[in-house]
This record gives sequence, C-alpha cells and structure tokens, in this order.
Amino acid sequence: MTRIGIIRHGSTEWNKEGRAQGSSDIPLNESGVAEARQLANRLSKEQWDVIYTSPLSRARTTAEAIASEMNDVDVLLDDRLREVNGGLIEGTTEEERVAKWGADWRELDLGLEPKDQVFTRILSFVQEVTDKHAGQNVLLVSHGSFIRHLFEVLLPTYKAETRLKNTSVSNIAWSDVDDTWQCELYNCTVHVDNS
Repeated sequence: MTRIGIIRHGSTEWNKEGRAQGSSDIPLNESGVAEARQLANRLSKEQWDVIYTSPLSRARTTAEAIASEMNDVDVLLDDRLREVNGGLIEGTTEEERVAKWGADWRELDLGLEPKDQVFTRILSFVQEVTDKHAGQNVLLVSHGSFIRHLFEVLLPTYKAETRLKNTSVSNIAWSDVDDTWQCELYNCTVHVDNS
C-alpha cells in the first residue's frame, strides 16, 4: 500500500496577520520553527521513506526540521508542491481585499492561478510519486490552499470541514481494492495541541 503523509508548513507572520501568502516566499516565524520541531519529534516515531517539499522557505524549513529527526530520509524539492499563486491578493487581508475590490472580489480576475492548472500539477506529482515509490510511505510538505485542492481532486467525496492548521498531518492511502485514495487522518495537530 502506498501512503502519503500531507503536511502543512509551520506558522508565519502572514498567517498570524491573516494575509494571503500564495507564492510569496514568507519564512516561518518563531512559533512556526517551534511547531516544526514538535512535528519532527512526532514523525520521528513513524516510518517514512522520503520527503518531498515545496521549494518555498516556509515549507522547505518545515521539511528540513522533519528530516533532521530521521535517519537517511532524503528531502526532495518539487516545484509542483508550491502554494497556489494568489495573483494580486498576495500580501493582503480579507478586510483589505474588500476595501480595494469590494465584497465580491472573488468574482474578479485578480490573477489567481486557475484551479485546473493546480489540479494538473497535483495529478502529475501524485502519478510520478506513486510510480516511483509504490508501496512506500511518502511525506509531502506543502501549503493550505494546495492541500485543499489535493483533497478535492484525489478524494472528491471527502468533506473536509475544518480549516487546515499549521503543521497539521493528514494521511491518505491508495486502496487496491477499489482503486481509490482513502483518508486515514485529517488535519491532526496532536503534537502541538498537547504541548
């Protein structure tokens, strides 16, 4: 069985301020670094074969923290895991978007990356990883909007009702019985909730 562990990066100042990050390269803040260490401690007790990460520093730093607690686990950068490009909204809060473009700003063409383009990235990455790492446990470290899109395309009937938390762990596994992805764990942050 091929299993993919899906990690959202640690906290940043823009997360704290409610700013859309998109493809802007915003680093982890002090809390995010501590969360990544706690996550690394948790995952060090599990078996993972390889880590793929978005090249954006907030994800890469989280992935490197995880790898530092594991023996002989490579960290591989993959641009397909980068956050969904937010176009003109990057760096803005909801309040600022409403003030600038109105309450219906989501209906405007503000240069956001189209959903079908994100789906193409996801499917290309997942196909390559499942071919290359069949039967293995693969970690991917990415971003909130990207992960929501991943769930939408791989598990279309799964209803994710909570917003993804920083350093959350979600696990999916390929079921050979019905040739579909199954969700085993979603948005788990026990490593920071209990600290």
